[in-house]
Amino acid sequence: MDLMQYIKPELVIVAIVCYVIGIGLKKTQTIKDKYIPFILGTSSIVLCAIWVFANCPVSTGQEIASAVFMAITQGILMAGLSTYVNQLIKQTKKTE
Repeated sequence: MDLMQYIKPELVIVAIVCYVIGIGLKKTQTIKDKYIPFILGTSSIVLCAIWVFANCPVSTGQEIASAVFMAITQGILMAGLSTYVNQLIKQTKKTE
C-alpha cells in the first residue's frame, strides 16, 4: 500500500513540525511519554484544519463536513508519519 497517495504533499510540513514538537516534548521531561502521541495528534489535526479551512471553499454543509473530515484524516496521517519517522530513526541507531 502506498501511503503517500493519501497524504497531501503540501501538508508534509505538518509532519515535520510534529516531529520537532515531539522531540521537544520528550526533552522537557515534564510530560509523560504516553501523552506525547495525543498532543501530537491534536496539534496535527489543528494545524491541518487551519490549512484546510484557509484553502478550501466552505459555504455549504457538505463542504464543511468534507473539510472537517479532511482535516481530521490528514492530521492523523501527519501525526502518524512523524511517529513513523521517529521510530525509523530510533531503529536505525540500534546495534544488535
